[in-house]
Amino acid sequence: MPQTLRLVSPNFSDIFEPNIEIGRFPDGDSHIKLPQIAEVAGKDVLLFHRLYPKQNTTLVTLLFILDTLRLAGAKSINLVAPYLPYARQDKQKLEGEVMAARSLCRLLKTAGVHKLITFDCHFLNETGLQEFEGLKIENLSMGPELVKYAGEIFKGEDFEIIGPDDGSRYLVEGHGGKSLKKVRKEYEGAKVAYRDVHEVAGDLDVKDKNVLILDDMISSGSTMVKCLEKLAAAGAKQIACTATHGLFLFDCVDKMKVFATDIFATDSIANPHAKVSIKNQLENL
Repeated sequence: MPQTLRLVSPNFSDIFEPNIEIGRFPDGDSHIKLPQIAEVAGKDVLLFHRLYPKQNTTLVTLLFILDTLRLAGAKSINLVAPYLPYARQDKQKLEGEVMAARSLCRLLKTAGVHKLITFDCHFLNETGLQEFEGLKIENLSMGPELVKYAGEIFKGEDFEIIGPDDGSRYLVEGHGGKSLKKVRKEYEGAKVAYRDVHEVAGDLDVKDKNVLILDDMISSGSTMVKCLEKLAAAGAKQIACTATHGLFLFDCVDKMKVFATDIFATDSIANPHAKVSIKNQLENL
């Protein structure tokens, strides 16, 4: 059986020592060097490469790396991308709208990815090995680690686990948690299929209880803020917010801090609120 060669992109340097070199020419073109390219032939390659932030640039860089590995004779290529960008674009809302999540998975499959290893992928809603648009995806979860860290925040006191919408259901149900239902406003305009969050609906009994809001990602924070408002109005004692992927766009952290005593995420995306690391799971691959 061929050995597995682990290749690490510089954008993974906070977790593993990189052995791929990526630079940039003055005109903006990427320059990529694979010093271990002579070792690739006949081997299974495990490639660690983040796809966020600057997802469009990192995706193009990835395609160049994949093509080079394929031409060098790699037996198989498994890609570790902790956060999959475009994952929320798996359905068509407007006529002619590109379903980018599906396009991206087909593109990765065509480019030579045997299996994508990622965490809490937005469109899968369950863990384990699955297939999407012909691409094998191993969907790992950071839910248990985030819940464990919350136990330290609440200093051993009991706490309820709430999911802000149906997409977080698989993250919370294994811990006896409940999910709310997200209600969006109507579409405004016809250029972008995005609707603001109107409210999160559902009955809650959280008066004088500690609560952990657990989701797969915090992006603009609009859903999380609505959930926080609802929990605070219901009399929750302390509220912590967490997600596997912390994008933390715009001023969402300031808005969440109005109600939340703690805000944390994993380092699937490097961010100032990363308190739980994906490293342990990745070391066992």
